[in-house]
Amino acid sequence: MRRLPLLLTTVALCGGLAFAALGTEDGGAPSAAPRGALPAPGPAGADGSPERVISATQQRLRQLPGDSSAWARLGGTYVEQARLTSDPSYYPKAEEALRRSLALAPEANADALTGLGALANARHRFAEAKEFADRAIAVSAYHWQAYAVLADAQTQLGNDTEATAAVQALLDRRPGTAAFTRAAYDLEQHGQTDRAGLALRQALAGAANDADRAFCLHQLAELEQDSGRPEAALAGYQRAQDADPQYTPALAGRARAEAALGDTEAALRDYGAAVGRVPLPQYLLDLGELYESLGRTEQAGQQYGLLAAEHRLAAENGVVDDLALGQYQADHGDPAEAVRLLRAEWQRRRSVLVADALGWALHRQGADREALGLAEQAGRTGWPNARFRYHQGEIERALGQRDAARTHLAEALRIDPHFSPLYAPQARAALDSLGTAGGG
Repeated sequence: MRRLPLLLTTVALCGGLAFAALGTEDGGAPSAAPRGALPAPGPAGADGSPERVISATQQRLRQLPGDSSAWARLGGTYVEQARLTSDPSYYPKAEEALRRSLALAPEANADALTGLGALANARHRFAEAKEFADRAIAVSAYHWQAYAVLADAQTQLGNDTEATAAVQALLDRRPGTAAFTRAAYDLEQHGQTDRAGLALRQALAGAANDADRAFCLHQLAELEQDSGRPEAALAGYQRAQDADPQYTPALAGRARAEAALGDTEAALRDYGAAVGRVPLPQYLLDLGELYESLGRTEQAGQQYGLLAAEHRLAAENGVVDDLALGQYQADHGDPAEAVRLLRAEWQRRRSVLVADALGWALHRQGADREALGLAEQAGRTGWPNARFRYHQGEIERALGQRDAARTHLAEALRIDPHFSPLYAPQARAALDSLGTAGGG
């Protein structure tokens, strides 16, 4: 059954953000993160850059190799460094350090358990992350970092009510940047974009360093971009980059906005710089599709090849994620392989991102009846996602459901007329082919 909308009310409360869940649970799962995972909470007691923390902690462990807290701090910092650099080779190092901590202090070691949960989230092992977070909370009910890990895991697993509850528990214990950004994440999933912006502004007001400020400014710009306002988004991405010139997501975001505004040379330049720093699969896919929209198929193929290589490297370091590769295969490779990958991902997590991707892969394979059910699941939370609406509209068009297709294609273009340099023009062409309502 479809769930009724979850109404989330945002109010200021002692500097925090309170959720009032006024809806009725009726089954179903929430959307996943609109723009990938939030930063993992930093290791307890860590100050300064990850490089400095790693160096200082390694020096301490040479002197005191039995310090379980230092091993937990080292492991957690390795997880953070992997996120910042997109280098999955830090993950085995993180696991070794965190398990060393747990071996030295097997009882009441909330820091190591939380670190293992953050590592599991980074590797997209969300059920495992939930288990570690639950164990950490059982050890220490006020260990706020564990609730951040739990919120991320529950969101990705598709456990709507539990994810919101974990965010609320985090807000109750530590109403800071980590809590407000996750609150924004939850609100946007349910179509509450204005309130998501409020939460992000609260997060920005309390940001403790340049990296946190850049993250909050980038997320605010993403809300503008996903709402079809690329001029405002471009200004927001620039503010994020001004706050921290090394913050690569702002550079990639700027490229998105530039592509939407038709400044393709600037977009290609900035995407190239972003993937040169951090070759994330999403950046490579976006750059490849921009090249493809320009008819530069050879250069597009180079980006897609790098995407596959990054996926293999991540898998070698314990990452279990078939979503990005499945999305690539559906649109640019083998739809049957996409279906195989995405069915496996669907078994691991029932997020709406996976529902959308699997539905689209099935459509590309010609299985439109099954595809439509998944497309409807992808839209069930009310997240205003232009790509979801485009996919649903195309599936309905293939099934001859002209009125429904017209509605969803038009909605995709209303939400964000520039949602993709490759597929937004196809959405317009598909909508034009359907004519006006009642016109046959």
